[in-house]
Amino acid sequence: MKAYPFHFYSAICTLLTACCLPLATAATIPDLAQLDRDMTGTRTQILVLGTVHLSELPAGFDETKLDPLLARLAAFKPDIITIEALSGEECDLALRHAAKYGQDYCASTQVAQTATGLDVPSAMARLTSLLSTLPATPTAAQRRQLAATMLAANDRASAYVQWLQLPKSEQRAADGLDQTLVELLQTISKRNNENYQLAARLAARLGHQRVYSTDNHTGDNISYTDRDAFGREVMAAWGAGKVALDAREKQVASLQQQADLLPLYRYINQPAHLQVLAEVNVSAALRAKSSSGYPQIWVSGWDIRNLRMVANIAETFREQPGARVLSVVGVSHKPWFDQWLGQLQGVDVVDTLTVIAK
Repeated sequence: MKAYPFHFYSAICTLLTACCLPLATAATIPDLAQLDRDMTGTRTQILVLGTVHLSELPAGFDETKLDPLLARLAAFKPDIITIEALSGEECDLALRHAAKYGQDYCASTQVAQTATGLDVPSAMARLTSLLSTLPATPTAAQRRQLAATMLAANDRASAYVQWLQLPKSEQRAADGLDQTLVELLQTISKRNNENYQLAARLAARLGHQRVYSTDNHTGDNISYTDRDAFGREVMAAWGAGKVALDAREKQVASLQQQADLLPLYRYINQPAHLQVLAEVNVSAALRAKSSSGYPQIWVSGWDIRNLRMVANIAETFREQPGARVLSVVGVSHKPWFDQWLGQLQGVDVVDTLTVIAK
């Protein structure tokens, strides 16, 4: 019989012991939920508003349909408004690593760079400096300068916040905002996009200087060998679990036709609707049989994207404990946002339906 050194048997015993240990249970995991029970000061309040993507609505959308919803959100008095858009920083990252992220990741800032002389990193640094010294009531010249700098920083929604707070007579080319950028802002004003028609309008109404872009695609930049197969398998998985969603989509389509979109937002933010969306997105994909595992890979990317978006939102109020935060995001993200934002220390998630109730 062959003799083995002592350390060999020691390693085997250690392995066998580890294999026999029970899996971690809730009782063995530290309870982080109670760490902030004795917190002093005001807790941060976060309201996550699930939204339809207005870009999917027919052309000629009337933004006044959102006015009743805007009134309810204004009454919440958020100090910070976040949106589902990619930040200038992430756009710049993608541009510098085009082989990994692609070259059509974000809108070009070339016209803004030509007008201001600022690339995205320089514009972001300039913006931080401008905002740090901005008076409580900015002049029209300061708002035009901010709008131009924000466009150069690839922060179009915030530029539109500044544009909306200019008197009509001051919405003109000057102070770094040339005619090309004026025309860009005029185009933005007509776009069906919740970042502009909902978040930016609300921010301007409340006197905010900006909104915060918190989307992220660095975690769901999935590597696959067959792009067509990936899309086909993920779509098939969603289709297999979509029966429960079909009836709800008909109701959503009907509510989108109304002159007041507040009932639409009440409907899509109901827990029952959110549950169906979550199950179609994830449960159906996890059940799908695939030799490549593409549907399951998609779910991993979805989780990572939501985690990084939640972290980006948390960063917006890191230096403002007790802030009131409104996060406007595609409704499919809302269950993940509510779950994970609610686990942050010193944070309470506000019931959306209570805020937009009748």
